[in-house]
Amino acid sequence: MTPRRRLWALAALASLVMLAAQPAHSDEQKHGISAFGELNYPSDFSHFEYVNPQAPQGGRMSMIGTAGRITFNNFNNYILKGDAAQGLELLFDTLMTRAWDEADAVYGLAAQSAELSDDRSSVTFRLRPEAKFSDGTQLTADDVVFSLNILKEKGHPNIAMALRDVTKAEALDPATVRYSFTGERTRDLPLFVATLPIFSKAFYANRPFDATTLEPPLGSGPYEIADFKQGTYVRYKRRDDYWAKNLPVNAGRFNLDELRYEYFRDRTAELEALKAGAYDLREEFTSRDWATAYDIPQVRSGNLQLLTLADDRPSGAQGFFINLRRKKFQDVRVREALDLAFDFQWTNKNLFYEQYTRTESFFENSDMKASGKPDAAELELLEPHRDKLPASVFGPAYSAPKTDGSGRNRSNLRAASDLLTAAGWQIRDGMRVDAKGEPLDIQFLIFSPGFERVIAPYVKNLKQLGINASIRRVDPSQYEARMKSFDFDIIVQRYALKLTPGVELRNFWGSDAAKASGSFNLSGISDPVVDALIEKVIGAQNRSELVTAARALDRVLRSGHYWVPHWYKGSHNIAYWDKYSRPATKPRYSRGVIDTWWYDNAKAAKLAESR
Repeated sequence: MTPRRRLWALAALASLVMLAAQPAHSDEQKHGISAFGELNYPSDFSHFEYVNPQAPQGGRMSMIGTAGRITFNNFNNYILKGDAAQGLELLFDTLMTRAWDEADAVYGLAAQSAELSDDRSSVTFRLRPEAKFSDGTQLTADDVVFSLNILKEKGHPNIAMALRDVTKAEALDPATVRYSFTGERTRDLPLFVATLPIFSKAFYANRPFDATTLEPPLGSGPYEIADFKQGTYVRYKRRDDYWAKNLPVNAGRFNLDELRYEYFRDRTAELEALKAGAYDLREEFTSRDWATAYDIPQVRSGNLQLLTLADDRPSGAQGFFINLRRKKFQDVRVREALDLAFDFQWTNKNLFYEQYTRTESFFENSDMKASGKPDAAELELLEPHRDKLPASVFGPAYSAPKTDGSGRNRSNLRAASDLLTAAGWQIRDGMRVDAKGEPLDIQFLIFSPGFERVIAPYVKNLKQLGINASIRRVDPSQYEARMKSFDFDIIVQRYALKLTPGVELRNFWGSDAAKASGSFNLSGISDPVVDALIEKVIGAQNRSELVTAARALDRVLRSGHYWVPHWYKGSHNIAYWDKYSRPATKPRYSRGVIDTWWYDNAKAAKLAESR
């Protein structure tokens, strides 16, 4: 630890020199920050309103994490390489932590206060003296500075891109760190840097940060890795010596002594293991299974509980993402034809038990979704780009095509055929070919057999149009690698946006992200109008301006037909064995399962007796 420390006297002297060169500050140290300045909780709050501060601690929970994650080979989820284990965010503290009943507020964790400059070009955090890593060493400003620099230099491209306007972090003294920003779009940067993981500079002094590893990292958070078996499970144990366990932001949270993430090769085995009691909790993402697979004695007895929790977050964008990096998809008429060929109403009726609603917007399930014609405020943003936009942007927002659900999608397929012909794809011997006679081949890349039942009817419709459509299933590691390198025609993915979207939008739809490996810009969108409207969202000074800019951006994205949108349900379907309790109030913008639930000894005893 010695190389990363400064003498306090020298640090104090250096800080005086640096302060003289910095922008004027408001001299107001706050216990939290938000994008637009409003905070729900006062400086003397004792706990978040959605927790039970008297919740008992103990017990364990084993669960399935993110759908589709069937293995891991890395304990660093902040780099591009490898398949990271789930739950790693529990190892690391951040300067501030989210309040999940507010749209964008964060409150002091490792930092006891934050001070924004008047022009928001910098933010200064004062660290808590008690903040420590799990090995007992002090968490200092040098560690915070190191964390920013290593993420910018060697972190995942999505993180590095979001940090591009963070010019530097400086340790003003061992307990004070200042971030400086460049440009005019700095609204979200203080929150973004406040929620970055803090790494130990000493730990990585002789370890490469950007290499895959199964060595448990040194963190400062509430849990540490207890043991694991690659591809089978990873188990975390709650730290009794966690330095921040008594802070107001942690009251009533992290109540479970053990958390274990289970890995299965397919969803059928995963579901059957839950029914057998092999693990405790599972969020169900398959509508057919939620409708039919839980009519079992364990559920009827109440031993296995079924719970639907409202999800008030934007449902985001799930769909078939079309790769515009491939020449065959660069004509918007081809992409619109693909949208017309997908029969959602039939799919929802016959495969999903009508549990879903069609997604239309990139900001679905939020007030940022565009509808009807653009209002005066939206037009003010769109008019400067009129000559670069299709006329449809200035009419009603594009909505996905509808059918009667019968499976006879003739009118939409005729419209799709006309578009393909107009785009230069003629029918020859029953196949769509271009002027050179090359066929229109389209491959759907997947890693799980569960989605084949959705894509197969779609492929059938595409074949009726003369398109040589097929499904290619690969193993999850290959799928991950091909997604990161954009080696696909069409891929299925879902990305959920923040309640207050900001700099991360550049990663989703920005031109720079179209060329960055591992970015979320799967379609390869590279449009200066989209870039300009993203900056309007990032630069919004209040929520009204943000909503207007997001709606204008939504219209332009939807007119580009960069995806074939899927569906959403605005809720979480959770099955769990009845040995847990939870607060009466759910955090509005989170499931709250790991964060706020607790092991209920009385329920667990009753369950054990009944089983």
